[in-house]
Amino acid sequence: MNILFGLGTKNIGVDLGTANTLVYVDGKGIVLREPSVVAKNTKSGDIVAVGNEAEAMIGRAPASIDVIRPMQDGVIADYDTTVAMLKYYIEKSLGNHGAKPYVMVCVPSGITTVEKRAVIDATRVAGARDAYVIEEPFAAAIGAGLPVMDPTGSMVVDIGGGTTDVATISLGGIVSSRSVRMAGDKLNDAIVSYIRKNYNLLIGTPTAEDIKMKLGSASIEKSKEMGSETVRGRDLLTGLPKSIEVTAEDIAIAIHEDLMEIITAIKETLEATSPEISADVVDHGIVLTGGGALIKNLSDVIADETKVPVSVAQDPLDCVAKGTGESLKSIEVMKKK
Repeated sequence: MNILFGLGTKNIGVDLGTANTLVYVDGKGIVLREPSVVAKNTKSGDIVAVGNEAEAMIGRAPASIDVIRPMQDGVIADYDTTVAMLKYYIEKSLGNHGAKPYVMVCVPSGITTVEKRAVIDATRVAGARDAYVIEEPFAAAIGAGLPVMDPTGSMVVDIGGGTTDVATISLGGIVSSRSVRMAGDKLNDAIVSYIRKNYNLLIGTPTAEDIKMKLGSASIEKSKEMGSETVRGRDLLTGLPKSIEVTAEDIAIAIHEDLMEIITAIKETLEATSPEISADVVDHGIVLTGGGALIKNLSDVIADETKVPVSVAQDPLDCVAKGTGESLKSIEVMKKK
């Protein structure tokens, strides 16, 4: 079927995200992209579903099934469930092809040694021959095609589901970084809260995610020309189902404060950077990766606030997974450490 598996050990890269998990197989590229969601039987503890199948159950599962996201804010919140999810994804990506793989997993730049150790242990228990970690912004920079090994400064902002990682990178290492637990999930929560407060309508997280993707804008001014969407939920006054029209301006107002927190982290990272690297960043600009990079007008708003050019990477959702996969080429160096 393919030469890679015939050679014995397979190396794989895993972007173990709060919202989604992507798996990169050496020589094949990204082979799996599914939500980091698991459905468990509350009585027996058995895993009922993982990934897309489990995500479809959110808000719709009976009391006997608990639908959870084992990763919270970029770190493991439920160890056993994370192991089960990783095992499922590794097996699904590789099939039954003999030797256990070496696995490179990306982690947020701000996590503790204990949290990092938990990721490594979980990956080993899930079936890896051995596991190594790479910091998310570094992986994102590699995946975005930035010259990370050169003696020139690059800056990347990776806006994921649980964390936003900001880093300046030069000569193969992170020079300064910030990791804030303010990202896609918090923006969804802000939308749920805004609609509940202003329209007395309760909506679920999947609905908030959907309207964020359709109407989300970092600029309140520009959002006024972006139209509206019908949103369905439960009327908090009557308890009955109800539909309302929500405008792009509503969503821009809802997420504005949280986006400013991300911009503050970017400014703080720039302030902690040497003058030489700051000059390089001004020349080459800031690159946005992750799902949050797709929020309309975000690059313009960050550029206005920082006075630095900002661009969105090609395929921003895949940058971390691609970078994690590319780093597999250095896995022999990792093994000797």
